[in-house]
Amino acid sequence: MLFIIFLLGCVSDHYLSYGIHETEKEYVYVQDNFIEGEAEPEYPIWVDSFVQPKISNGVDILWVIDGSGSMNGDYPKVIQGISDMLSYLPMISWRLMIMSMTGYETAAIEGLPLIPGDSEQDALNMFAQNVQGNHEQGFDAVFRFIEDSPDASSWLRHDAALLIVFVSDEDDASISSFPTADMFGNWLDMQRQNVYVSSIINLHPDDSECNGYTHVVGTRYAELTNRYSGQIVDICSDDWTQGVADASNQIQLKEFLELTYIPSDSNHIYVFVDGVEYYDWHYDPTSNKVVFDVVPREESLVEIAYYY
Repeated sequence: MLFIIFLLGCVSDHYLSYGIHETEKEYVYVQDNFIEGEAEPEYPIWVDSFVQPKISNGVDILWVIDGSGSMNGDYPKVIQGISDMLSYLPMISWRLMIMSMTGYETAAIEGLPLIPGDSEQDALNMFAQNVQGNHEQGFDAVFRFIEDSPDASSWLRHDAALLIVFVSDEDDASISSFPTADMFGNWLDMQRQNVYVSSIINLHPDDSECNGYTHVVGTRYAELTNRYSGQIVDICSDDWTQGVADASNQIQLKEFLELTYIPSDSNHIYVFVDGVEYYDWHYDPTSNKVVFDVVPREESLVEIAYYY
């Protein structure tokens, strides 16, 4: 969505309106209240926005894990990460499958996913059973599982959201199946209306906690994750807890939004839900968050306009 923001002064009301071209919202006009004769504020306007996820039909979760030898030292954090996600997931109908990045192995997976009430030991058992192959082809592994696994079709739900978490210290090597990350993303978009992706991968050495160690950056995983505005966690981090929590938050209705900038005037913050001004919120200056007293509904577009 492309926002072109105009500030119009000396008016008696405020509103957010759109210029519509086909199905895209192209313009946002923000007008504000000014006392006649006063100078207009010299601060720029910013609009933070997000779309609430659709979660009423549940979420299917795939943890896709690199089973190669170089990952051995990371497996305790993998298991802790999965355990963290089990505890952070909202009280909705979720189903979770743990698998490797080896396509022929995921194509042969039998059995049912983890569901609410299953334990960390159940996750350990699934990990031990399903993550054995040492290929590093995360995209192809997901494709083979959804298309070929004998039991996948019995529990995967086409009307549920899909969350994929990739975990690898190498980049995706599914070049022959999906030459680009966008090609895999296009295939994912055909599988579900609501797709979420997170990655626990090697970052660029300048951003990594690997202390300058030369390693393979998970570029393709990062490109796919950014396509879906997902969470990217440094695999070299000692603690993945916050990253896993953020990944889980992708599939929960947002109850607040931390603003990008600090508003110059908290009295001039305006919230809109699907283009209509919304009043059931308050601003918390300590955390710089707009907190929703009534949470906006699923699939609604929420926009917060303010001077900064």
